[in-house]
Amino acid sequence: MDCAAEESEIRRAVDPIAGIRNLRFDLGRRLLDLSGTLQAVTQAEAAMRRIGFDPQPVAAAAEPAAAAGTAADSPAGPAPFGAGLWRLIAALLLALGAEALAFFAPDLLPWRAATMALAFTAIALAGLGTYKKGLAALRAGRLNINALMTVAVTGAFAIGQWPEAAMVMALYAIAELIEARAVDRARNAIRSLLALAPEDADVRQPDGSWSRVATTLVPVGASVRIRPGERVPLDGSVTEGRSAVDQAPVTGESIPVDKGPGDQVYAGTINQDSALEIRVTAPASDSTLARIIHAVEQAQGSRAPTQRFVDRFAAVYTPAVFGLAVALVMLAPTLAGWTWMQAIYKALVLLVIACPCALVISTPVTVVSGLAAAARRGILIKGGVFLEQARGLRAVAMDKTGTLTEGKPRLVAFDAVTEAVDGARLALLAKSLAARSDHPVSKAIAQGLEGATIEVHGFAAEAGRGVRASVDGTEVVLANHRWIEERGQCSPAIEARLQVHEQAGRSVTLLASADGVLAICAVADTLKPSSAAAVKELKALGVTPVMLTGDNPATARAIATAVGIDEVQANLLPEEKLAAIQALQSRWGPSAMAGDGINDAPALAQADIGIAMGGAGTHTAMEAADVVIMNDDLQRVPETIRLSRATHRVLWQNISLALGIKAVFLLLAVFDNATMWMAVFADMGASLLVVFNGLRLLRTHSTNSPAQANHLATSSAADAPIGAAGGTGH
Repeated sequence: MDCAAEESEIRRAVDPIAGIRNLRFDLGRRLLDLSGTLQAVTQAEAAMRRIGFDPQPVAAAAEPAAAAGTAADSPAGPAPFGAGLWRLIAALLLALGAEALAFFAPDLLPWRAATMALAFTAIALAGLGTYKKGLAALRAGRLNINALMTVAVTGAFAIGQWPEAAMVMALYAIAELIEARAVDRARNAIRSLLALAPEDADVRQPDGSWSRVATTLVPVGASVRIRPGERVPLDGSVTEGRSAVDQAPVTGESIPVDKGPGDQVYAGTINQDSALEIRVTAPASDSTLARIIHAVEQAQGSRAPTQRFVDRFAAVYTPAVFGLAVALVMLAPTLAGWTWMQAIYKALVLLVIACPCALVISTPVTVVSGLAAAARRGILIKGGVFLEQARGLRAVAMDKTGTLTEGKPRLVAFDAVTEAVDGARLALLAKSLAARSDHPVSKAIAQGLEGATIEVHGFAAEAGRGVRASVDGTEVVLANHRWIEERGQCSPAIEARLQVHEQAGRSVTLLASADGVLAICAVADTLKPSSAAAVKELKALGVTPVMLTGDNPATARAIATAVGIDEVQANLLPEEKLAAIQALQSRWGPSAMAGDGINDAPALAQADIGIAMGGAGTHTAMEAADVVIMNDDLQRVPETIRLSRATHRVLWQNISLALGIKAVFLLLAVFDNATMWMAVFADMGASLLVVFNGLRLLRTHSTNSPAQANHLATSSAADAPIGAAGGTGH
């Protein structure tokens, strides 16, 4: 099962069987996941054998091993390049021998018999698989690639063109082998990352000693030691040590990232400076690396729009050319004065040229190469359809926190509003509520206030508003400006104090009880160094950047001005972001949403392409979005659009090459003296040309713009909190 054409063959054979519930193809590993009744599955296996395939059940025990990366591939995986190559070389040598005999002794009967024997042996060595599938297709009334080759070679042999028949089959088989291995290179480009994760790890034993243990046997929660220069064997959280870690294999970051206690590390990354000890947070089969590979494999199984178009075209094109060949045999002797042998020979040449192999293979290899190139850059695209659609984006909406900013705000001011409660008590209340929330602003408040916390009861989060709880029988809230207004607790004096912070670009959270506002917490976020450059690149690509945020307008405007965004919508609840995306789609056309994959889920789902700033592969981000940016670098968004446009160009280059070459040789076959040699070179030459053209995408790298080159020069300014130190921060 090498390509989409064979997938289609299997689908047509299996789909009519009652009781089959699901078919999932993994062309990269040549696996078919078939679910249904036992009788239906048995019938499906028999149907696949009838059309020339040999399905082999994969042992259930092999799947966990494959998922964990302990095996290079499944039992059904591709054979090494050398497998079968010597047999094909022998067939080619025999075909050359037949050609030599036919040239030097064309009329001598013993030599003709020897020529025929050599040709027959060459065809048997090279073409048994093709014949098996071709005859099965002809019996079923389907004209696929194998059927055309079977008819062409058999016809050439029957009319006495033995050397050419042998040479065509040998060259076809060799070119098919080269093509299959070239396609495997694209499909396996991302799977090769599995080899980056070590097969064993240094694990602390109950007695305190260390022992090397296979990663598949290391449980979650175990302590693992990573020496300098070693690769991280499993996902984990650092418990001891500080070091720089090269995360390029997972996130595409070119600069090592400093890691210390509490920081996450990912399997396959490289520890550089000093020893680290980590607590394992995921089994080998569920590491970030394994989930990336699984997601890309699923993406490879999806059909891109251009691929669906090509498949439909090939389904009409092949029978049409077969009909043209039959018409040529029937009409050319009468209309053009050809002999019957000339007409049959030209028709057979036509069939070889007409093989739609180059056309069918042109799209999947290009799409898979694009997906793999993206994954190497830390961009996880979950299907060929999204890879193609990204080129048409006209607007990209971006959340503020965690997308344009680091999402790691810090508390810059805590102002008591009432004198009825001691300031220390107010700080204690605010810290106790904030400590129960996972929101970045709440975390900043909890970390910025000193002291311990007290127990709270009935804690609850209000989406887009804040949190509430009961402390010593009194209900208190940590609320945003909007919620305080809804509660009717916003006075002119409070508004004046809030305006000072909001104009400085700070996010304001208010501590309040039923009696009124008690204190104001002002938090400042930090811009990502890449945000301004990403916005500039989007504009250069003709894409309109828009900020959609639940924060207050003043803070949103300050950050938007700093990064160069002109259109800002603030104070939005999740459902209002959804409506904003719909409005963008009506106004601009295809629109994307870039967010954190959790709070922005409705907007991500509504957008033509949902882009999650991935938090290095969180489950939620991978599920919610169509594209996951593994290192949270916003510049990966314009890079995705550029890759999509490059993929589209290569797709249509390949389609034009495949059809153009065939059109030229079809005309030569009908009106000139094209031979079967020329036909096979035209067909397989076109196939190899489009394959290697598609593989060029694997070498795609980011194009550094002048804005990107300025990152290092401006990073110190970008790292400052917006509005900190009494300024506006821009």
